[in-house]
Amino acid sequence: MPSAYTFTDPRLAKLDGFKVEIDEVHERADIILGRPPYNVVAMPQRDQLRLTFETLDEDPRVRVIVVRGEGEHFSSGGNIGGFMEASPEHVSKLAWNIAAPARCAKPVIVANRGYCFGVGFELSLACDFRIASETTQYALPEQKLGQIPGSGGSARLQKMVGITRTKDIVMRSKRISAKQAYDWGIATECVPDAELEKATDKLVDELRTFSPLAQRTAKKLLNDTEDSTLAIAIELEGHCYSRLRQSEDFKEGVEAFNAKRPPKFTGR
Repeated sequence: MPSAYTFTDPRLAKLDGFKVEIDEVHERADIILGRPPYNVVAMPQRDQLRLTFETLDEDPRVRVIVVRGEGEHFSSGGNIGGFMEASPEHVSKLAWNIAAPARCAKPVIVANRGYCFGVGFELSLACDFRIASETTQYALPEQKLGQIPGSGGSARLQKMVGITRTKDIVMRSKRISAKQAYDWGIATECVPDAELEKATDKLVDELRTFSPLAQRTAKKLLNDTEDSTLAIAIELEGHCYSRLRQSEDFKEGVEAFNAKRPPKFTGR
């Protein structure tokens, strides 16, 4: 059964607006946004989320990280009042904090339902896998406040869906349904609301069957080559492939394949 995660970092002694659970049997940690009904993300919470991802990334008990929210909405976005109180220096770090899931070496899954607006959407875009309930609505509504997305939302979205669709979403503060997000390649899966948890659990267990070393290598390679030329991407892929050939996990994978048995990867 999942239990509350114990942090040694004093900055995480009292979490602001979220909690963290660990399920050692399933090698997963859950970051749960816990300020219902809309799970508004406060300014201090962003710093703590970054520290949490960095901590879980170093924990050998954790293979997969899941981000989810309490209740019927993932998050309606940030605390608007907090922006007026924060210093320019603090605000300049927002994108770095929210990019923590992308920098994390381990696979990160986000389970979305209901409102997924503003920083909630930006946090989700920084994750590796987005499982959307059919109730999910994605939006970057900052134009309604006389602002633009400030935590990587428009940049990540443009990479995924192109400039035309991104302009439609950002410049019109347009809401996108889960089905449309799936059709456009924003969501990895779109499932009935009642099956969101089951679909998340299934993906966690699937990812755990692969080599941790190969998973970390694939994630970093794909992130690092997103903006590179094809020639550089192929060159880096070759170097990563060559390195993995020396790993115990690759040897185990080949032996298991030949023996027609499930592999037992150790991450070495």
